[in-house]
Amino acid sequence: MVRIAGIAIFVLASLCLINSPEARADCPSADLTGDCFVDFDDFAVIGAQWLNLYDWNDVNSLAIQWLTTDPCAPNDMVYIPYGEFNMGDHHDDSSDSLPIHAVTLDLFFMSTCEITNQQYCDYLNSALGGGIYLSDGIVYGSGNNEPYCDTHICDNESQIDYNDLTGTFSVRTKDSRDMSNDPMVEVSWYGAVAYCNWRSSAEGRQQCYNLSTWECDFSKLGYRLPTEAEWEYAARGGEQTPYYRFPWGDTISHTQANYFADPCSFSYDVNPTVSFHPDWNDEIFPYTSVVGSFSPNGYGLYDMAGNICEWCSDWYDPDYYSVSPYDNPTGPAAGTYRVLRGGSWGDDANFCAAAYRFGYYPDLRGHIFGFRIVLDLE
Repeated sequence: MVRIAGIAIFVLASLCLINSPEARADCPSADLTGDCFVDFDDFAVIGAQWLNLYDWNDVNSLAIQWLTTDPCAPNDMVYIPYGEFNMGDHHDDSSDSLPIHAVTLDLFFMSTCEITNQQYCDYLNSALGGGIYLSDGIVYGSGNNEPYCDTHICDNESQIDYNDLTGTFSVRTKDSRDMSNDPMVEVSWYGAVAYCNWRSSAEGRQQCYNLSTWECDFSKLGYRLPTEAEWEYAARGGEQTPYYRFPWGDTISHTQANYFADPCSFSYDVNPTVSFHPDWNDEIFPYTSVVGSFSPNGYGLYDMAGNICEWCSDWYDPDYYSVSPYDNPTGPAAGTYRVLRGGSWGDDANFCAAAYRFGYYPDLRGHIFGFRIVLDLE
């Protein structure tokens, strides 16, 4: 039975290679024999590698060996394996991150970095006149009229400009620094969800969200926001013995993350100096930093602590952990706030902890709020 399932996955993966954009290009990356064609000779190479790497006693090992380099997954996504972990605050820092409870998650892919200003700007230019409209410097969704994001004319913390003459969005510079590769901010939960649907459509994938009801269909094979269980599991980077406060350990400094450091407030904040907000003097990190500026965690994810707080798919409920299901929890059925995780350049060290959770209105656009995305391929 395991062999049959393995062969089926191999065949599906092979079909994915044939139909991928790379397979239609000259000398595609899927060409393993060097003849500039993707054919059965290439599949034979893959098959030989697969047979040597596959542990027949471990059903998940095929996924580990194949899906980590799945040609159907974009280069900016990393594989997060199936697994179980004890979700919640293991350091008694946050009361609404209790009780600690076991959760198991199916495998998924997550964006290596937070979605950048340029990536979101590409969406805005593609959707203008169709999925979005602009009013008083605020981008709204056509049909639902929810605010998606602010432009600089509305809020000077936004790094997105709109040119009335050319009818295009562009990324600004800040203090002579190109902000294209900094994370998108001033984006609402609605705006993050709309980006997910747009990218799914642009890549020929299934759209996960209904932009009228805002419900997510988790059975769809497309882009969506991570559940907060997925987010915490991914943030920990596979570290469970022990469960660290942060992705890398139990203390934090500015060599590890972009956050508002005040070592007088938290004993685990070991940064030697205090950082200040951008309207003060002597700031260390006055705003967002380029994505990927700090070391990745064990799964290859950057900025899972600090830089910006990241929207999650779930409604926020401080008591949800008491009733959370074991298998793939997706949060409460309804609520007032949506979950944010990860801390930011403007937050104290406690916000950067892997277990720290809080919520805000989904239409709020803030200078510390952004997002990253996940992708299901099965």
